[in-house]
Amino acid sequence: MMRLVCPEFLWRDGALHQGQAVEIEHETVTQVRDVRADDMPELRPHILMPACTDLQVNGAGGVMLNSEPTVAGIAQIVETQTRLGTAWVMPTLITTTTEVMNAACDAMIAAWGMRGLLGMHIEGPHLNVIRKGTHNAELIRPFEDSTLDILRCLRNAGIPVMLTLAPELVADHVITELADMGVVVFAGHTMADFDETNAALNAGLRGFTHLFNAMPQMTSRESGIIAAALASDGYAGIIADGHHVAWEMIALACRARPTPGRMFLVSDAMSTIGGPDHFMLYGEKISVKDGALVNAKGSLAGAHIDMVTSLRNMILHVGITPQDAIAMATDIPNVAMRLPTKKIETGRAVQECLALDAGYKRIALDVEQ
Repeated sequence: MMRLVCPEFLWRDGALHQGQAVEIEHETVTQVRDVRADDMPELRPHILMPACTDLQVNGAGGVMLNSEPTVAGIAQIVETQTRLGTAWVMPTLITTTTEVMNAACDAMIAAWGMRGLLGMHIEGPHLNVIRKGTHNAELIRPFEDSTLDILRCLRNAGIPVMLTLAPELVADHVITELADMGVVVFAGHTMADFDETNAALNAGLRGFTHLFNAMPQMTSRESGIIAAALASDGYAGIIADGHHVAWEMIALACRARPTPGRMFLVSDAMSTIGGPDHFMLYGEKISVKDGALVNAKGSLAGAHIDMVTSLRNMILHVGITPQDAIAMATDIPNVAMRLPTKKIETGRAVQECLALDAGYKRIALDVEQ
């Protein structure tokens, strides 16, 4: 049975369009067309858009990739995120042993082709221990051949890969080698100064991981990596949960970029999204408290947020337009990874579509009752 959805706005080709109708049958989009006078839609959402893309997902549904670097672990993360409105996910492995990195690489290759699996983000272990955040200082180490081997295996399998590293601790020629291999290299957990950052950008650095967090802040005399990031054409992920970065700072960063379309949302989600409200990381209990994930000392340890909430926060708290917020949750992260943008089009599965009400909250697209 065909069902009809007529949103007030349809996200397509980087913009919000009115007067569009979407026909759905057997949980699949069968046609996108102009609205007709005799249309009788079953659903009239405020916005219909492709589901979100998240390039930084440490876990979901009670599973952390670090703790379960298996095909089953990857599936649990991807499936949980899909139910919450994020249908394209890069499971993220944070600083760990070479053995776990190899296991995660093998699992990713075995899982490749799974619906919703966009690639792999490896965050660490080649970070600056001074800005380690929740990463285990004992496992942070210089760049090594084993990491290069893992990245090469993933790329040879055709898997998109993001690597977060501290550029001041990795030689520029290594960044160039990684970029030439097709690895998307981002800077994070770093003490890089302005000049070191620009040198890395010239060597092939493509962007910045969770801008503002785990990096030195700007001062009047030491601009550092944040100023270099804001002044560059590099891409930058940002966590919009109200805990990691002040709303005003996110707004300032969005306005400061010289080239539009370079800021995108990440959740930095942990296993508590769609799962229990606590988990163990490096032998330490991490719990949800007042909407934030904290360790026993009260320090932030990842984020407890989904991408739809992040998108809503950008509109309601940061004050950017719905069109810009949607781009930050959909098109821009795909472009940052050099991947095609996702569209509402014939053949698109309903689970890869996202409907929002006028308050930018997710509403069910249960067209098959």
